[in-house]
Amino acid sequence: MYAAYVARRFGIMLLVIFLAVSINFALPRLMPGDPIQAQLSQLMASGSGGGDVSAMVQSYQERFGLDQPVWHQYIAYWQSIFSLDLGYSLINYPEKVNTAILNGLPWTLGLLGFATLVSFTLGTLLGGIIGWPRTPRFARNLGSGVMLLSSVPYFLIGMILLYVFAIVFKWFPAGGGLPFGLNAGLNLETVRGVIWHGTLPALSIILAETGAWAIGMRGMLVSVLGEDYITFAEAKGNQPRRILTRYGMRNALLPQLTKLALALGHIVSGAILVEVIFSYPGIGFRLYQAIQSKDYFVLQGILLLLSVSIAVAMFVLDLIYPLIDPRITSRGQ
Repeated sequence: MYAAYVARRFGIMLLVIFLAVSINFALPRLMPGDPIQAQLSQLMASGSGGGDVSAMVQSYQERFGLDQPVWHQYIAYWQSIFSLDLGYSLINYPEKVNTAILNGLPWTLGLLGFATLVSFTLGTLLGGIIGWPRTPRFARNLGSGVMLLSSVPYFLIGMILLYVFAIVFKWFPAGGGLPFGLNAGLNLETVRGVIWHGTLPALSIILAETGAWAIGMRGMLVSVLGEDYITFAEAKGNQPRRILTRYGMRNALLPQLTKLALALGHIVSGAILVEVIFSYPGIGFRLYQAIQSKDYFVLQGILLLLSVSIAVAMFVLDLIYPLIDPRITSRGQ
């Protein structure tokens, strides 16, 4: 039963990736004219191509076979994906798209991964405490104050933190990922520099997202408290803490995990506005630069990575679901 369930979910993941790659291939070709050629012409006119523009044109044509039929280009695109060669950046030629992504990926995974997991954990626990009827009133009031922050955009919180702690008090740097002039390496100085520069961006995301996670968890917990299994657990004399964690929060956790999988899948795109505000050298900031400069290859590469990461995250979530609620496989879902 479980093997068939995994096989179905794996097939769905492959279908999603296939559709994502196909759409990513088709979008630039559905635009009127040739956007890549237009961008190259603009670079040639301005003289700011960052390299030999004619070499860029030749490399582009050789890599993607523009003089070939569309089906041939489509096959070549798949071959480039399997060979992990996504071409060159138009703006920073001869930088490769792979290099641009790999340079920003560790920063985004560190920042967004840490902030998302912390906010998920704190928000889920906070939502469970607030939604539990036996929680003291002062604790519910305190949690409700934290939940109000969910109505404030994270980039606005980031701007406030930047002004207060970086400009007024000067406790933290105003931008960047490392202190200026520091040679990154596996040493304590680099770790301190990364933490120092990442504190404000991470804090802005945690403050904004914790309340949202808490609202979702509270709503789901309230909806399950009236279920028969909760009443039965109380009748058996279980401790309130066990009823809350074992029967209440566990059954209310599935929608939270779905949202977490989607959030983790979107990590590779970064919290774009936060990274832009703090000039943080992650994927989100690189995506913003690619959109602004119409760097189509980098844009395609990041969007492809985003699509694949979401599909993989949902597949992993589908594997975890039956461990939390065995009814999923027993019903043949």
